[in-house]
Amino acid sequence: MRRNTRKRSKTTGGKVIAAAAALTLGAGGLVVVNVYASAHETSGANTVKRSSQGGTGQAAASEASTIDCPDVGSRLQQVPDQARVEVDKQLALLDSQISEAYQRLQSSTRAIEQDSDFADNAIMGPLKDKRVATIDRIAIAIGRVGDRPQGLESLAACTLRASGSQNDAGDNQNGGQEQGQEDGQGQEQGNGQGQPAGGGQAGNGPVAADFVDITTVQPNVTAPRASREASRGTFTTQCGVNENKLYNSDNVIVAPGVDNGAHHTHDYVGNQANDAFADNDDFAGGETTCRNQGDKSSYYWPVLRLQDGTEEFDAQQQGGGAEGNAGKILTASEVTLEYVGNATSKVVAMPRFLRIITGDAKAFTNGTANANAAWSCTGFEDRQLTDKYPICPEGSSVVRTSKFQSCWDGQNIDSANHRAHVAFADPNSGACPSGFKAIPQLVQRLVYDVDAPSLNDNGQSSPFYAVDGFPEQMHKPITDHGDFVNVFDEQLMNDMVQCINTGRQCQ
Repeated sequence: MRRNTRKRSKTTGGKVIAAAAALTLGAGGLVVVNVYASAHETSGANTVKRSSQGGTGQAAASEASTIDCPDVGSRLQQVPDQARVEVDKQLALLDSQISEAYQRLQSSTRAIEQDSDFADNAIMGPLKDKRVATIDRIAIAIGRVGDRPQGLESLAACTLRASGSQNDAGDNQNGGQEQGQEDGQGQEQGNGQGQPAGGGQAGNGPVAADFVDITTVQPNVTAPRASREASRGTFTTQCGVNENKLYNSDNVIVAPGVDNGAHHTHDYVGNQANDAFADNDDFAGGETTCRNQGDKSSYYWPVLRLQDGTEEFDAQQQGGGAEGNAGKILTASEVTLEYVGNATSKVVAMPRFLRIITGDAKAFTNGTANANAAWSCTGFEDRQLTDKYPICPEGSSVVRTSKFQSCWDGQNIDSANHRAHVAFADPNSGACPSGFKAIPQLVQRLVYDVDAPSLNDNGQSSPFYAVDGFPEQMHKPITDHGDFVNVFDEQLMNDMVQCINTGRQCQ
């Protein structure tokens, strides 16, 4: 485990931005970026010509500043148990290959300007070749003990595209409508902290257009109407705010056995045995920060950072500063973990060691099909943002809310793509899909006392805050996500179910 024992000062406040626009100097002259853009405002599609290898020409390459690769893991419907270790290892290698290619892209601006074929020949072509070999190893591993998956080779090619262009296709075929923000990515205007205002501290986001004044957003929260059979109770578990400073860049659900499988740093509360190599026995025997020792569940999420130039414990490490996740790690002032019922039925107990991922760490390139980010401010939580960070008014704090899937297939604690075994209830009726059972829904709420970005008279910005993420995801707010491993003991889980089904409020 990697821990940070450095004491940090607490950032407070929540100032409203002093001006409505950030000035960035782009290739075409002065560009004005509206910080108070609407939560869903877009600027029209960005079209980038791509070569057969997935690259761009010289002009396009100057606009395209992130790498978009099909997500192979999400396409795997069946992975035999005997093949899982090898498949997980190869999927993690695909992520490493993208990260390395993205860092090469960032450091090759001059070469791309001088040679129109450099991006294709030196970055995108080699990346495709590596992915072809890795994807083939995945297919072979599955084919040894089951039916070899067909068509995976078509997922090898990646594309370059504009950093302001979010993939809305949902299926990551790289062919959907790409609506972009005028984000000024990669520009060089300073922000008062020696950092580029157009690209965050590490040059890969966020940007001014990723923020919006929460007071300009209309209320948008709805909930299904509860029926007579609804389970109306709540159960709250108190597990602290990561006072132990337990951090690592592993992901035991998606990349078990792989160091730095997340390529970004996580906060952990609850189970203290969570790292890439933890198995169910480790979780069962681990210590917990939860007040009720019957809850040894692991709750983890990407850290939030203030991009102020602070060199954290991971400043030179993979998963941290070496992969663009830079600045002061912010500890939540509040962490609320609440389990709620279903609008149409009673709930059943979750199986022990059930794994659930909510949201998509790659939603910027994968598309929004699995995105579940919800950003807001205290006092304004009737309005939630998915693709913007909130600018909170004076006295209000940033809030991240994650609602986890609340329907279970009744059989599996995990699945090949880590999603198929659980599902969300219908947003209108509240009912689970056919064949699924309602389970207590985890609602995770994180509150941060962090100053909003502000502009001074020279058009220079105070530091942005941003969620950690895969390097190529540009620190976009839509990539926020949460992970959960259920390690409640049987008695406490049954108590939770009874509490929720009888309409009580328990903890």
